[in-house]
Amino acid sequence: MQNGFYSVTGGMVTQFNRLDQISNNLANLNTNGYKQRDQIIGDFMRIYQERRDELPLKNNTKEAAAFLNRSINRVPHITEEFTDFSAGPMEATGNPLDLALGENDLFFAVETPAGIRLTRDGTFQLDEKGRMVTKEGYPLLPSGYFKNRQPLFIPGEAHNIKIDSSGRVEYMDRTAPDTPVYVDSIMVVRIDDLQELVPEGGNLFTMRDGLKESDLNIARNVSAVRQGMIEKSNVNPVRQMTELIETNRLVEMYQKAMNAQMDDLNNDAINKLASIRA
Repeated sequence: MQNGFYSVTGGMVTQFNRLDQISNNLANLNTNGYKQRDQIIGDFMRIYQERRDELPLKNNTKEAAAFLNRSINRVPHITEEFTDFSAGPMEATGNPLDLALGENDLFFAVETPAGIRLTRDGTFQLDEKGRMVTKEGYPLLPSGYFKNRQPLFIPGEAHNIKIDSSGRVEYMDRTAPDTPVYVDSIMVVRIDDLQELVPEGGNLFTMRDGLKESDLNIARNVSAVRQGMIEKSNVNPVRQMTELIETNRLVEMYQKAMNAQMDDLNNDAINKLASIRA
């Protein structure tokens, strides 16, 4: 009885966590560059198929069964959380400071109070110092950042800002309207294993063990920067709403099962108490 109660409780808690994840995805439906999060919920057969090669004993023996009993959590639970890094739709804005990246494994690097972080949100603007910054005020880093530790500056007199597909930034000076002025190139970072990235909130990513300078594989010969465009969220609203309905139904099912378990437990306790008094 207790095992059944624990299984039902674990299943309901798992579905509550799933609801939180779906709600977060839907809340970021209109967040530029957002990458949806997803979860894998473990079941006994799938976990067994993944773990059976680790068995030191022959199958169908008491020792093997005991090993599985120790190794596998039989209560339903989330076995894996991951980020879907598939591309979101591109939208033209006409704003020269809006940027998008045409390859899924590329990221912009920005400087935050916690250190360098990565983002796919290319909605930039100029602050009062002439720095290209995110809407939170984090400076966009140029490819030469590690030489002088300076962010990317564009002076106030600049106009007709051009950023080519390699990230090279130029502008026209009003005092010399026929001569483009080179600023720098935007730092574009390529990540080999995207699942090593961990979302940190604010549409930022770091690495599982912390983002170090040695982790920044600067892509030198890219042609994926798109000026005047932004990448929208890759959340599929239809799929998320379908999963929301399905998860709510599972929560209701687990609640009914829990009530049934509690009724059986109470009846069993009453019967045992009555037999003791008799």
